[in-house]
Amino acid sequence: MTRALTALLLCSALTAPAAAAEPTVAELQRQIDELKAMVQELKAAQRGTAAAAPPITAAAPPPAPAREVAATPPAPAVQQAAAHVPSPKGKAWYERLTLRGYTQMRLNEIVSGDRTAPAGLSRLRSVQDSGISDQNNFSLRRVRLVLQGDLGDNVSLYLQPDFATAVSNQSANERREGFGQLRDAYVDLHWGKADEFRLRFGQSKVPFGWENLQSSSNRLALDRTDAINSATPGERDLGVVAYYTPAHVARIWKRLGDDGQKLFGNYGAFGLALYNGQGIGRTETNNNLMTVAMATWPFELDGLGSAFEGQVIEVGGSGMLNKYQPELRSGGVSPVAFDDNRVVVHAMLYPQPFGIQAEWTWGRGPEFDQPTNRIATKSLNGGYIQSMFRVKDSPIGAFMPFARWQYYRGGFKSGLNAPRLETDEIEFGVEFQPIKPIEFTLSYSHMKRREADERRSGQAEGDLIRAQVQFNY
Repeated sequence: MTRALTALLLCSALTAPAAAAEPTVAELQRQIDELKAMVQELKAAQRGTAAAAPPITAAAPPPAPAREVAATPPAPAVQQAAAHVPSPKGKAWYERLTLRGYTQMRLNEIVSGDRTAPAGLSRLRSVQDSGISDQNNFSLRRVRLVLQGDLGDNVSLYLQPDFATAVSNQSANERREGFGQLRDAYVDLHWGKADEFRLRFGQSKVPFGWENLQSSSNRLALDRTDAINSATPGERDLGVVAYYTPAHVARIWKRLGDDGQKLFGNYGAFGLALYNGQGIGRTETNNNLMTVAMATWPFELDGLGSAFEGQVIEVGGSGMLNKYQPELRSGGVSPVAFDDNRVVVHAMLYPQPFGIQAEWTWGRGPEFDQPTNRIATKSLNGGYIQSMFRVKDSPIGAFMPFARWQYYRGGFKSGLNAPRLETDEIEFGVEFQPIKPIEFTLSYSHMKRREADERRSGQAEGDLIRAQVQFNY
């Protein structure tokens, strides 16, 4: 462009005096000096530098080059602006946090059986749901809020309170509802490709039992089973956990989650944990740590033929070594720490559309012994089998009918004096989800249960109908 302008100016300057007399040497030298000054001024303007040369009095350059400069595409400027858009990892920690939650409102109705009983005999009650009684109607089973997110590139936070906790003995043994209780409060350090490794510090779920790890918002049946949950009532404790999830396993779980399956959550394919061992919200009372180890592995069954395309079966187990001091009815906790050692195995065929879920546990734990009228370490065993059928799409929305049988014989260590439980129950139900924010569950149970009170004996028997609405937010 500079060469074109220079040539144009030279032509104008040299042809302008053609009609006059032949120029002298001095005149030609003057014109050459003026042209040099104009060229220097044009170069300075192109570099964006303020030129000190005198203003040009010659004719303005033709407009065509000016239009060419204006038409230069602004792509580089646009790309530079896009490069300054902050990435998610560049956000402040408080901008990475999310808030979500769910609420469960439930109605329990004993339609027949031992709603009440004379002193010394069991009434139809459940350690899994205090709303089962002869005097109850509606209850809030859970009101949870979850605050979670990344505090840094390799550190994440999880905080969950529950605002549906009951407090007893407020006035003549009266229960008061709607108190807040801390459920989860932990941070994760995670590293490796796709965060295969996690180190968790704080109050979190104990990796013992598949259904214990599964969120109550995601579980099909309304309550956990007595046998599996008796190992970790409340499902949580305070300690440190190491989890490892291979990329292959994470990929399978992600595919199942995207399909809408009810997973137990990514707590790792392998886990090793140390906890206080006294359970959620309870002060540590001895110098022993509870040790827990867990392993679970999903297998894709596509290789077995077209009938098994997309099917996944997951198997695994957990083990626990612990010393536990039960709370005494007379007050305080037992001065003796009892052995509380258990194992559990699980298997899960994800419903596509038919599925089966099962767990069984064996071990020894604290239990009130009626003949000696004291707590002792005694054997325990029990578990459940659950079948379900998944309908993903229908004119009325997704729904899943299920049937579950559960059995347990053993102590309930978190109850006063560690009472013995004897549970035989069969349950039929259906979960219905017309839209994602709302879930309805209706179930019928035939129960035979020993009440969790060492002062009462025998099994109460009866029929129970329950309904629950869960709204997610």
